[in-house]
Amino acid sequence: MTNPPAPNSPADDFTILGIAGSLRQASYNRGLIRAAIEVAPPGVVVRSFELDSIPLFNEDVETQGDPQPVAALKAAIAGSDALLIASPEYNHCIPGVLKNAIDWASRPPRRSVLTGTPVAIMGASGGGGGTARAQQQLRDGLAYTNGYVLPLPEVLVPFAGERFDEAGNLTDPRTRQDVRDLIVALEAWTRRMRQADLAEAS
Repeated sequence: MTNPPAPNSPADDFTILGIAGSLRQASYNRGLIRAAIEVAPPGVVVRSFELDSIPLFNEDVETQGDPQPVAALKAAIAGSDALLIASPEYNHCIPGVLKNAIDWASRPPRRSVLTGTPVAIMGASGGGGGTARAQQQLRDGLAYTNGYVLPLPEVLVPFAGERFDEAGNLTDPRTRQDVRDLIVALEAWTRRMRQADLAEAS
């Protein structure tokens, strides 16, 4: 699927890039990103980015220049105020498609678009764990890239089959509120960090 161009929005909107670590159209985690788009408060715009065209990371390829989908991913992150990731949990780990995207986005090391980027994490699973292990792995990996991962609130969605419809749309009102609360917290935290950076620079 080709990523659509970013919609035009007022310059003062707070923009969040939403990424789901699943390629399945009806996946629960893609549904979480769709829900984030729907429940974002006024003044906040959530845009989604699809990972289906990102090639496997290969440093030989990288030396020839980023492939277009990778360049688009990096530009989308750089053009957003914060990042929102919805990750499944496969075999107690984050999925390969998400790890691969992070590996590309983390280049060049210590000077990548992930450096200093505020990130919030959420995840849904069919079992009772709610992606807790995958989220911890993701937090560790993003911390190494110098990303700023929002500590709380945690959005762990267990037994997702009870909260989503057959098309992967989030229907549970409580979980939709949890997603909205996460977006609100991410915006507030990002703005506080910006103010601190400005105060330190002045």
